[in-house]
This record gives sequence, C-alpha cells and structure tokens, in this order.
Amino acid sequence: MTAQIRPDLESIPAYTPGRSNPGAVKLASNETTVGPLPAAAKAIAEAAELANRYPDNQVTELRTVLAEFLGVGFENVAVGCGSVALCQELVQITCSSASDEVLFAWRSFEAYPIVTKVGNATAVQVPLTPGQVHDLDALAAAVTERTKLVFVCNPNNPTGTAVGKAELVRFLDAVPSHVLVVLDEAYYEYVRLADHPDGVEIGRSRPNVVVLRTFSKAYGLAGLRVGYAVGDPAVITALLKVHIPFSVNRLAQAAAIASLEARHELLDRTDLLVIERARVRDALVAAGYPVPPSEANFVWLPLGARSAEFGEASAAAGVLVRPYGTDGVRVTIGDPHENDLFLSFAREPEVLARFLG
Repeated sequence: MTAQIRPDLESIPAYTPGRSNPGAVKLASNETTVGPLPAAAKAIAEAAELANRYPDNQVTELRTVLAEFLGVGFENVAVGCGSVALCQELVQITCSSASDEVLFAWRSFEAYPIVTKVGNATAVQVPLTPGQVHDLDALAAAVTERTKLVFVCNPNNPTGTAVGKAELVRFLDAVPSHVLVVLDEAYYEYVRLADHPDGVEIGRSRPNVVVLRTFSKAYGLAGLRVGYAVGDPAVITALLKVHIPFSVNRLAQAAAIASLEARHELLDRTDLLVIERARVRDALVAAGYPVPPSEANFVWLPLGARSAEFGEASAAAGVLVRPYGTDGVRVTIGDPHENDLFLSFAREPEVLARFLG
C-alpha cells in the first residue's frame, strides 16, 4: 500500500524554470550576465571554508545590515531562501482553509497560483489592462470578506510594466486594513519611473503592507537564493514561525552582506542594463512588435497564441527566450552581443511575416 498523499496536489503544476541549452544564448530566466560583485565572490569563498557549520538560523547579521540600509528596525526584516520562499510563507501565515482567497493580477509571477494551492487556499486572478499593466481598480474591487492576501508584482513579471507611487497609494487606501498586501519588488533596482514607487517608504505607516525584494536579480546572486521581506513586526514574527530552519545558507548570507556594502558598483551595472533595455525595446517597437514599456530587466512580446511557436523559432536560431502559454514571450536583457543576436532573429523578414503578418 502506498502512502496517502494530498489528492489536490495532482492539480498543482510544477514551477517551470527558463530553458537551458549548452551553446545557446539564454535570455529566458532574468539572470544577470555578469557574476557576483568581486567583494561578494570573496565573501563566498571565505564562507565556504565554514560550510561544515550550520548557518545562522536567525540571519542576524544580514537582517541587521538590511535594517540599517533601509532605515527600518531589525524586527521589520525577515530573510528567506529567495523571495519566492517568502511568498509561500506569506500564504501560510494568512490562509488556513480553501475558503481563504489569495488575489493577484494575471498574467503575473507564475509562482503565485502555485504557492496559493500549496497553501490550500483559493487563487483569484484579475486580468491586466490591455496595456499589460496591473488594473489596480479592478484588483481592489475584487477584494471580498474571504480575501486574506493580495500580491502586487511591481514591476510585473513577466510583462515588465510598473505602476507609480500615486496609483499604488490610492490602491492601498482602498484595501481593507485587515487584508495583507504584498508589494513584490524583485526588480526594484531597475525602476526608472519619475513617480518612483518605493514600497518600503509607502509601507512605513501601513501595518498591512509587506515588501519583498531579492538578491537574485540586480545583485547577481540567483544561484544562492536569498530574498527578504520588510513589514510590520507582527508579520515578520509570523514569518519566522513558518521559516524552514537553516534554509538561508551561509554562503548566501555572506554574499548578500558583501553585495550591500558594494551596492554603488551594483547601481552602475543597472544603469548600463537600463540603457540596453531601451535600445532593445526601441528596436522591437520599430520592427512592429507591440512591446510595452519595461521597468525590469526584460521585455515582453504579447504574441498570444503564437508565443510557443515564437519561442521554438528563437531557440532554433540559438537564443532561448521564455514563452508564457498563449499570452506572450519574455526576453531577458543580456549583454549587447546577446541582445543583437536576438534582434537579428526577431527582425528577419520571414520572422516578422510569420509572427506579425
């Protein structure tokens, strides 16, 4: 007799990472193309010498450095094994039955429906606007007495679009104070909006707001898995209760601290990427692709039913991109020569005729 497993797990899809293929240019996973900052690489090597010892389960030093960096209290910061782990833990601390609802835009980060189902809650999806942006009015209107948690991915993955501070504040004012709102700012360092939305600042006077950020993207530590949450002490205390012990490893903690201390070098990197992002989008728009403005490290091609076909054609041309069902294709901004290879494919006359004709 086999062990009894939750029957509802059969309906939960596994998280699908971006494809990898030796020899191909990978623009499918929103990774940085350069390695960790030199200071972080040195910290990783030194921490590896103590790999026989457990890491600090309370992540005390990193939380202290983050609190100082963000101008918040130590008790306002939690650290997890990537921000996606914190997403699942947030469902765990807010939802206790299938009648509890988790609300988010769609299409958005594909982990949201997965972590919601794993947490035995019900996912409620609200369509994006025709411009591929969060419809915050519709999102607020979808809140019911069953809503426990709302995810707002800003900038949104995979569309790259973002809402400004004024829109975000107006939305938060419309959400009941007992509903926890998660501002998922994984791509925060790439935002260049004039009305810059800083979730940490916005959430200072709002106990029902928690902000997620990560070291996986701009800081170049995707392989080490370290993200953090900033919020009210009551929320942080609850997160610590469901935290998997020792899940933030010693190397990740050391690298994150070193990266924060060398963050000015990081900002130079993000400025260069933003320039490339504009170049790639301008070239695609000029070729006829309806690419929305991006505030992340990728661009979005809303190709609908042709998305998977476009992804396969791009892979055959040596560039791996990320199709999303029948919605669109996400293309990470890589090094200039990698972006040029993708643009060369995307602007071929036969490709344009095939996917835009």
